[in-house]
Amino acid sequence: MKKAFSLIEIMIVIIILGLLAGLVLPNLLGQSEQAKKKIVCIQMQSINDALKNFKLQNGTYPSTEEGIKALIQNPDPEKYKSYPDGGFLDAKIPVDPWKNPYIYINNDGDIDMISLGADGKEGGSKENADISFKSCR
Repeated sequence: MKKAFSLIEIMIVIIILGLLAGLVLPNLLGQSEQAKKKIVCIQMQSINDALKNFKLQNGTYPSTEEGIKALIQNPDPEKYKSYPDGGFLDAKIPVDPWKNPYIYINNDGDIDMISLGADGKEGGSKENADISFKSCR
């Protein structure tokens, strides 16, 4: 006589797996967005550290127009004579976890950075909400 699972046993296992998936997956999906928001804050802190080094070397932060690109390549050799050969960041401009560029704002030395969130548009709520560096502190 062959030993095999009956249809009832297989259905019970499938129901149990479905219940477990229903309980676990919603919790995991929410954690992914929270992790991305934490990554944004960590990346912004790294950029902020590079901006502080830029200011120490050159006496001022890059302007809003010069942006974060100024941490990689000297935007004005006449203005920034103490700019190091390797720049202040790696060879690429960092992007947020949703592959959008960070927005850099220099308001007379009061700097901020913004990630536009999952939708890449200004405003929004939940995972689409904008994240500013000031809100990370």
